[in-house]
Amino acid sequence: MTNFKSKVVKVGNLAIGGDNPVRVQSMTSTNTLDTEATVAQSIRMIEAGCELVRITAPGVKEAEHLKVIKDVLRKQGYETPIIADIHYKPQAAEIAAQYVEKVRINPGNYTDRKKGRLNFTDEEYHAELKNIRTKLKPLIELCKKHKVAMRIGSNHGSLSERILLKYGDTPKGMVESAMEFIKICEEFDFREIILSMKASNVRVMVQANRLLAKRMQEENMNYPIHLGVTEAGDAEDGRMKSAAGIAPLLEDGIGDTIRVSLTEEPEFEIPVALSLVKRANQRRRKNPESEEVKLPFDPLNYVRRKTEKIDLMGGEQVPVVILNTSAISVDYHRDYSPDYLFNLNTGLFESTTSQFKIKPVFIDSLNAIKNYLGTNPVQAPIIFSLDKVNRLNNIYEWFHELDKNNHRAPVILKKSYGYNETGEMLLKASSDMGYFLVDGLADGIWLSSKTTDEVKLSEIAFGILQATRSRISKTEYIACPSCGRTLFNIQQTLQEIKGKTNHLKGIKIGVMGCCVNGPGEMADADYGYVGAGRGKITLYKGKKIMKIGIAENEAVGALIELIKDNGDWKE
Repeated sequence: MTNFKSKVVKVGNLAIGGDNPVRVQSMTSTNTLDTEATVAQSIRMIEAGCELVRITAPGVKEAEHLKVIKDVLRKQGYETPIIADIHYKPQAAEIAAQYVEKVRINPGNYTDRKKGRLNFTDEEYHAELKNIRTKLKPLIELCKKHKVAMRIGSNHGSLSERILLKYGDTPKGMVESAMEFIKICEEFDFREIILSMKASNVRVMVQANRLLAKRMQEENMNYPIHLGVTEAGDAEDGRMKSAAGIAPLLEDGIGDTIRVSLTEEPEFEIPVALSLVKRANQRRRKNPESEEVKLPFDPLNYVRRKTEKIDLMGGEQVPVVILNTSAISVDYHRDYSPDYLFNLNTGLFESTTSQFKIKPVFIDSLNAIKNYLGTNPVQAPIIFSLDKVNRLNNIYEWFHELDKNNHRAPVILKKSYGYNETGEMLLKASSDMGYFLVDGLADGIWLSSKTTDEVKLSEIAFGILQATRSRISKTEYIACPSCGRTLFNIQQTLQEIKGKTNHLKGIKIGVMGCCVNGPGEMADADYGYVGAGRGKITLYKGKKIMKIGIAENEAVGALIELIKDNGDWKE
């Protein structure tokens, strides 16, 4: 999809970008001032395969304490680079830059403060840029002096007021926010930069990173890109969401380091990340150059592919889920029942809700689709079989052939995952199906497996559709992975909230550790549960604060009451 190739940036003893493998990182969730806990957690992460350890430094004390943590790790023989995660305080960044190998800053909150302004004149806009330049210069000089890399990370939902007023909370706003900081760094001849565009909305995250690669090419830049889906949640949903966002970009050659953000212990993120980068690293070793293909869609703007309606498939309808007939007598959860079963004896799709039956057309190569299109109008759904495809972007040619012939049959994506165990199959299916769903190319998915039962296959299929915002079948939880700024047990709280609200189909609930990024990065949640200090919680309805300073032991109940008061509760 892109011929973008990044330069190499050194982070301590680790090279990121270029032909190097995609690097895996994670972030501690302990109190940074707790040396023993932070070191122990860092070691667990490293021994699980983590190549860079990120630690929050919300203030000066925490930034100073990074030296202590690093010294203990080095004395114990761990040379893994340390990254300081900075938010509001430039002074903390400047202190951290004297001790760590990389400093991460967010342009949206590093210097700007939201003051409720409704507009900026051109003069005021440029005055703010000048202010950023002044505040950023000391950090740049320290990074140059100590050979420290910098990650400029824009997050959807935490853009500055100035950027929001000009570009909106959009992928373009995220990219332009980072570009301002890059150009200031380059003014001071500093280029040891890594960039990131993160969002909890998978489509936004994918589009922002594509736009970033495009903008860098236009500006003759080639900085490495860090990938991640923020606030992905936990368990299988968090894994599916992360895979559906990260894997499509890696497949197309975008991304040099990744972090899978789960509301779990950070060492549990590493096996997931390693699984996602495995295929990308194998391809880089074989053929480091990306292939260019004709795209049957605009990669920077989501528009669902136009198809004709055939029963529940195609048109404006949500993508369907299909399973084999061996699943016919299975007792499914009411929200995860497949729409069609494929009868192996008759070769027909059979609806699970009506008497409708139809024979689909199976396609497994470009020649097969060319031969079919020569004589057939739209009369049946087309099955694109991915089983024998080496590169997923080859399938773009199949879609391109359909569009060239103005053939608007619904397309179902089918793949068998053989004997892969369920956890690995879930990641592979989310990666494969997500590659097309994030761009609105598919009208349904059909998964099969020799080891995963039909109930689980159906649940996974619906989970993938939900992760890509293609079809909503359950409650969605936008939950951060926690860090040293979180002053309550977010993992336990998330499980409690899920246990009491998981029947609220279509409702999005944000569970966030703190107010630094929480209110912004749960941007499109219907309700928010956000840490506001030790033992205190703030509740949101959309972006509006509804209740402040609720005691932690009463906050889940208060959240449920808030949902009920607004008419969104269902028994």
